[in-house]
Amino acid sequence: MQALQQKDFRALVDNHPKAIMLSTTEPRIAYVNKMFRAVTGYQAGEVLGKAPSLLSSGLHSREFYRAMWDSLDRHGHWEGLIWNRRKNGETYPQWLTVYPVEHDNRRFFAGVFMDVGDVAAGDERLASLAYYDPLTELPNRSLFQEFLKARVSRNAGENPRFAVLYVDLDFFKSVNDLHGHDCGDRVLQQAAQGIQNVLRREDLVARLSGDEFAAIIELQTDTDLECVCERMTRTFQAPVVVDHREFFLSASVGAAIYPEHGKTAVSLLQNADRAMYTAKLAGRACYRIYSAVDTEQGRYKQRLSEALVASLKTAPEEFSVVYQPQYRLDTGGVAGLEVLIRWNHPEFGEVSPGEFVPIAEQRGHIHELSEHLVRCILADLPERPESLPGELCLAINISARQITDKRLESLLGPLFDRIRRIGWRPEIEITETHLMNLSPQCLNRLRILGEQGVIIAIDDFGTGYSSLAYLHTLPVQVLKIDQQFIRRLGGKCRDSRIVAAILGIAEALDLEVVAEGIENGDQHSKLCELGCHRGQGFFLARPQPWRSLTAVFIDADQ
Repeated sequence: MQALQQKDFRALVDNHPKAIMLSTTEPRIAYVNKMFRAVTGYQAGEVLGKAPSLLSSGLHSREFYRAMWDSLDRHGHWEGLIWNRRKNGETYPQWLTVYPVEHDNRRFFAGVFMDVGDVAAGDERLASLAYYDPLTELPNRSLFQEFLKARVSRNAGENPRFAVLYVDLDFFKSVNDLHGHDCGDRVLQQAAQGIQNVLRREDLVARLSGDEFAAIIELQTDTDLECVCERMTRTFQAPVVVDHREFFLSASVGAAIYPEHGKTAVSLLQNADRAMYTAKLAGRACYRIYSAVDTEQGRYKQRLSEALVASLKTAPEEFSVVYQPQYRLDTGGVAGLEVLIRWNHPEFGEVSPGEFVPIAEQRGHIHELSEHLVRCILADLPERPESLPGELCLAINISARQITDKRLESLLGPLFDRIRRIGWRPEIEITETHLMNLSPQCLNRLRILGEQGVIIAIDDFGTGYSSLAYLHTLPVQVLKIDQQFIRRLGGKCRDSRIVAAILGIAEALDLEVVAEGIENGDQHSKLCELGCHRGQGFFLARPQPWRSLTAVFIDADQ
């Protein structure tokens, strides 16, 4: 078709939804369109013939502009985030594309840009630039990384210190699992608003992915960072309310400071992420500022985590079980066995369950770990009673996250059948801290198991602060006193009174009590004196393979 008339083409460019500027190679501004005037505040007559540096914010280093021109020379274009200044003096971020154009045997540079800092700029900007998260309307990971690169490239003379925060919402996955993604999205929106409310106007926050957020914090004083981190963790102490329903989350926060903890955007975000992981290892709902020592521990945990996932999928021979006998403290007879899983890795050796079980829970592989547990037990238990003593309990530990997992019933069914076939009773143990946060659906599932003859035990009792009223409603039959209370038993130690109080509560609720971690004769004698029902620990018997249990079964009075 015939070329458009020059005036028609000019009208098309002048009304383009993005700002457009043409400059000569000197360089001098040769043309600007209407959107340029709207974004920058400059009229055409105020900028034509002037150098483009008129728009410069002064926040970028010479190296930044040198890299821009190098890219133009090598690739024929440059695209990225740049901070410029409006006529009124306000600095703002724009996404700029620069490329050369030829006209009438003259070379020009075209700059096409939009103000990406204006969240209210309209749907057209959000549709044309994939730099904002549509759910929260916060910058996404791509745009945040560009903001961070631009912030790092600022001249050192102007407030050089700032920090990067990495915020991860704890327990958010359970909201999606239990209440659906629509509800989860609304919870995320409220959480994002809470994070924004903590920050100041000059700070910037983005949603990186899922339940992870990041922020750039300007540091004016030495205490700014800790104040922001404390406010961030505190804001999630209150529930997130959606549709008149309360959702309890917490935030693990990591921070890295420029330039001490990194001089590039990549290293700062990476180290803030590592600090956040350290906060998670510390128990969540807290913050950590980057430390090389903590990071080394975090790297070990990460390597261990990756090794565990690989072993669960490809190396069943690395997993085994041992059995720790429990005894009736009044008669000394065997009461049952607790099954404990073991992991022996070629590189890490014997790894403590205290290390790898939480990793399996956090990484979502606790079901696979339980599969190995059940497989090993079934390989040990005989098909028939043979010469085994009767009426013993066989206890296994179950994560609270598994209770509503539809796979759990098919996994435990064959094991419980085998346990009953040899004349024993199955028992499952759930830690008190997890039991306190179970949904009504989970508690109902436990009640059904109890009706089927499965004993339900609260493990590590005394660490979760159960109220007496709440304890009364739980479908449990056994309390296992945490070993920290057993360790200091004897004399006038307060722990003796705590154990006596637990035994009193158990008697009132008709519950059986098991003492964990009995390591010496004084502890054993005191527990017998207090009337504790069952006990286990190194003083009575160490955990051992099935083939070594013969002596335990024969000598019932040891």
